[in-house]
Amino acid sequence: PGHVDFSAEMERTLQVLDYAVLVISGADGVQGHTETLWKLLKLYEIPTFIFINKMDQPGTDRESLLAELKERLDEGCIVFGKGKNVESLEEIAMTDEAVLDYFMEHETVRNEDICRLIRERKIFPCYFGSALKLDGVQELLAGFEEYMKPFDGKKEFGARVFKISRDDKGERLTFLKVTGGKLVVKMPINKAEKINQIRIYSGAKYEAVNEVEAGGVCAVTGLSSSYIGQGLGVEKGTAAPFLEPVLTYQMILPEGADTTKVLRELKQLEEEEPLLNIVWNPALEEIHVQLMGEVQTEILKTMIAERFHLDVKSRQKSCRASLKNALVLQLPLENPILYTKKRLKVRLWEWDIMSHFVIMRKYILKWSR
Repeated sequence: PGHVDFSAEMERTLQVLDYAVLVISGADGVQGHTETLWKLLKLYEIPTFIFINKMDQPGTDRESLLAELKERLDEGCIVFGKGKNVESLEEIAMTDEAVLDYFMEHETVRNEDICRLIRERKIFPCYFGSALKLDGVQELLAGFEEYMKPFDGKKEFGARVFKISRDDKGERLTFLKVTGGKLVVKMPINKAEKINQIRIYSGAKYEAVNEVEAGGVCAVTGLSSSYIGQGLGVEKGTAAPFLEPVLTYQMILPEGADTTKVLRELKQLEEEEPLLNIVWNPALEEIHVQLMGEVQTEILKTMIAERFHLDVKSRQKSCRASLKNALVLQLPLENPILYTKKRLKVRLWEWDIMSHFVIMRKYILKWSR
């Protein structure tokens, strides 16, 4: 999803993608959140195609948009045309010495080289069009077919968990991508747990299968201790999130609600969305939760109502700013002063709440105490 309130969910999905398509509005160009998404795609090393949408709107200029992509995202953003007619073979060749040598001799670029350059994130194919009018969409799909390489998994079993949820009967589901070997029913995952069922979902419906090969995405039952970001088999360690919520809200329970019971129920939601950080503040006697913004807040309240039959309300408490080697403060939505641990300087940051992220400007005020 493109809305900033669902950025954490989007980031978890990036961990299991083979390729990504970044959609940019031709009317708005590269925005602040676009650059955040680009940093995430780079962090997770995801080969990326770019579709510049809404080119049918008045005032959109292809050349200026391409220049903006090159300046703010990467010089490797290159326009691809219909089929094999890449608009600038020389521009592609300039990104790799071996490809350039071949181009100088043969005046063309091989498809396998283009596939490799995309996979290595040296070039990013750009397609212009209008999704509403299906303009440029067929060319984009043809580009997928021509330039995407099949997933190359490891020989030994490995998998990465990217989502926890429950079905309509309350059964716990662990969504994962198999990155090596294959996953089979009744396979032991640890000393106490094994896979009871493997499901391939399509919307709300699913098909039960006996095994999933490397590259496949599925949901499994039987795991009660799995968690988002967990690596299984040869996928060791836990994938730590790059994005974190900066807004803290108070969950206001209806009168007469059992706080202990509600907290226990809300912990189920925290399994599915770890960054909620649901905590009980004993000093204030309040339940606090961290969220990205108002849209996520409303969806959370709807989920609580549907699953636990509670009509909760919310109140924003604070915005959290953090800085490496600095104290982390709970701050109101005003200019923050962050003290370094040595307290030798005060770093006064101009800040701006843009799409509910704290954007730290590059202004540092040094002050000797």
